Amino acid sequence: MTQNPATPSPWHRDPVLRLLAAGSLLNGLAFFATLPFLTLYLSDISSLSAATIGFVVGSVALIEALGGTLGGVLTDRIGGVRVIQAGMLVNSVAYAALAVVRELPVIIALVCLLGVGRLLTEPAMKKLMSLRASGSGAVVFRIRYITLCIGATVGPLAGAALYHIAYWMIFVTPAVIFTACLLLVTARARQLRAVDASGGTGDHGSGWRAALSDTLLLRVVGAGFVLFLVFSQFESIVPLYMKSVQGSSAVTYFSTLLACNAVLGIAMQWPAEWLSRRMSQQRLALLGCAAFAVSAVLFRGLEVNVLLLYLGVVFWTIGEAVLYPMPDTIIHTITPDSRKGAYFGIAETRYLGFFAGPAAGGALLGTSASLYFALMAVTIFGTWILLREPRLHAGGAEAPDASGPAGPEPSQPPDTAVLSQASLPAERT
Repeated sequence: MTQNPATPSPWHRDPVLRLLAAGSLLNGLAFFATLPFLTLYLSDISSLSAATIGFVVGSVALIEALGGTLGGVLTDRIGGVRVIQAGMLVNSVAYAALAVVRELPVIIALVCLLGVGRLLTEPAMKKLMSLRASGSGAVVFRIRYITLCIGATVGPLAGAALYHIAYWMIFVTPAVIFTACLLLVTARARQLRAVDASGGTGDHGSGWRAALSDTLLLRVVGAGFVLFLVFSQFESIVPLYMKSVQGSSAVTYFSTLLACNAVLGIAMQWPAEWLSRRMSQQRLALLGCAAFAVSAVLFRGLEVNVLLLYLGVVFWTIGEAVLYPMPDTIIHTITPDSRKGAYFGIAETRYLGFFAGPAAGGALLGTSASLYFALMAVTIFGTWILLREPRLHAGGAEAPDASGPAGPEPSQPPDTAVLSQASLPAERT
């Protein structure tokens, strides 16, 4: 387990955590400046069908989900710093090549390569954040979620401006960002390696086998899959429902809905952290699932009044703010230090929910809108059923740490002052 100091410091006073948070922010900006426009780009430069384009773009998430275990095992075996450097180099080369290449088969291969970059960087960065997080683990992963929200807000705006100038320019900014990140990580490699070394050594070759036999981890992965299965509906199938009700005006409504969701996602982290200090994690998970269920009912009310749509996004964002960081926070708590790479890597398979969700949701919506929203409201409670296991929130792992004979140490309580500090917004950049 993570070796926690007696008095953990707030994350923003730790230069390593600031570096990792900044890297997560830049990663999100680069990703969201490109991915929303990949479908348009492929449509403009090719005659591929919509289904084929969707599969090519979806392959980024699919490769990350299926290959995350490899990235995690490599992180434990050769060190997180090297894996992050390799992932950022892959991203830099892939984005730079996409800016100049015009042959469709090569472009498709390069898009798939973006998934390889993510399967390398994501588990490794999460492991280093977890090792360094001390008693502020829950807060650190909430900060990481905030960086995703900022990336999802600012990235598409930058991407849209660049896309209007020239199609290929949406790849230039990510190439520059990942190159800068690579240089920054290389410059701070000594500090990051010291964090990596704090995880100890162990039988890394069997780390993935131990993870696959850990029933607690499998519960978290299953809960994350259900969460992302439902979560993926917001940006894939809900817009189709809005179009069927509102027609051409659905685009305007959905763009404002996305903006509200992103802004609320950041603002909701403060009350979510406040609630996490006053409620058990099981009840907090139930609250998040209930908020998603209420939002599904309100979305269905669009045919009655469009204001219900915006009320629905408030409840949707409450559920998102509560539940989205929870799987990573639990993995941080239950995982032996020497296996964090493997555990976070295997946990990436939960992103298959993003791949399966749109297909399942589209089929249900085609049958009945009422059935679609009802099943969405019921399905999300599968996340709570899987996360209600008390051992997930007791600060211990089933498997002992391979780095030593001693059992896992209980995690320290989170740094309850972190999110309330006035300096937090200034530290996001």
